[in-house]
Amino acid sequence: MRKLLFAAASLSLLIGAPSMAAPCKDAKGRFTKCPPKAPAKAIRCKSANGKFAKCGTAGAKPV
Repeated sequence: MRKLLFAAASLSLLIGAPSMAAPCKDAKGRFTKCPPKAPAKAIRCKSANGKFAKCGTAGAKPV
């Protein structure tokens, strides 16, 4: 039983190792530094009459 668990754990480490590498490659297949991710857009909400309102107020819907 221990051998089976040890084998499964070592196999998962071998399979998981390539996924830890940099996922970005250039056109020639070389690993490069990944570009920074764009920041998330701020969520704005509008009220029923079409004016901007806080998202927590009643009747406000995200735009």
